[in-house]
Amino acid sequence: MKLSAVLKTSCANLARAAVGAAGGLALFLALSGVPGQAHAHSQDAAPAAHPAIQGQGPALWVVKDADSTLYLFGSIHVLRPTTGWASPRVTQAFDSASDIWFEISNPDDQAAIIPLIQQHGLSPQTPLSSRLTPEEVAELDEAAKAIGASAAQMDIMKPWLAALSLSVAPLVKAGYDPKSGVEMALKARAEAAGKPIHGFETLDNQIGMLANLPDDTQLAFLRETLKNYDEATTVLDAMVSAWAQGDVATLDRVAVQEMKSDSPELYKVLLVERNTDWANQIQTMLQGSGTSFIAVGAAHLAGEDSVQAILKSRGVTVEAVQ
Repeated sequence: MKLSAVLKTSCANLARAAVGAAGGLALFLALSGVPGQAHAHSQDAAPAAHPAIQGQGPALWVVKDADSTLYLFGSIHVLRPTTGWASPRVTQAFDSASDIWFEISNPDDQAAIIPLIQQHGLSPQTPLSSRLTPEEVAELDEAAKAIGASAAQMDIMKPWLAALSLSVAPLVKAGYDPKSGVEMALKARAEAAGKPIHGFETLDNQIGMLANLPDDTQLAFLRETLKNYDEATTVLDAMVSAWAQGDVATLDRVAVQEMKSDSPELYKVLLVERNTDWANQIQTMLQGSGTSFIAVGAAHLAGEDSVQAILKSRGVTVEAVQ
């Protein structure tokens, strides 16, 4: 099946991106790319400091050998401020760690990402309007209003960037706040505690995943985003609900299995290959000693090709923290 088949609904793809398929980039766009909405929840807002968790809260795993303890926590990059996730077991694991690992170490670094967006996300020589029908341009203009823009202002964007930019807006409108996401909260705590922060990937890596998609796939992503724009929050709501309750089986079904069945190639690129790379890096970390806390998109820690499954297949001990 062609890659474009997996792009049949924008909500499914947005949910995957927000959970981890292109999480750092989606987080950046939520933080700075949605004028008029991304800042609706200011840093001065006062949500509950510690929203109540559901049950035991999100799942947590631990990877151990004789002298290393590595905690694995599945994150959601944008959350409503009222979603509880900082359970006692997560807090204890984080506090015990000397080093903190994310997908990328600097998702909020605009100075680093803006030149990459300019290099890989803009194409003024091939404007979007020349690649869309007049009806689609009108749809683009209407959707762009939600991010304080217009079709004319987005005309220089490559399709993948336009699609991802538009995909973030419904989340913010529905109350999802990037400042309430797991990474931003943990990054602030790590910095306050003087804990070193590391990344498995770079911003360039994450941008490349989308920028290097075939052109027809990028256009399919944009067209389906426009077609299903109003439904974008539905799947993410289901995923967040499962994640917040530690329901990994439902998270796997909603976030992972559909991608795997619809587009094995995209599944391989966005999940399997990255999970394999991260498992390699974790095994390298195990050669040292000490305690680290690892937070990556929750989709990477669900299913038969998850980071934990790959590690277990290599004889590494991985256990759920109860």
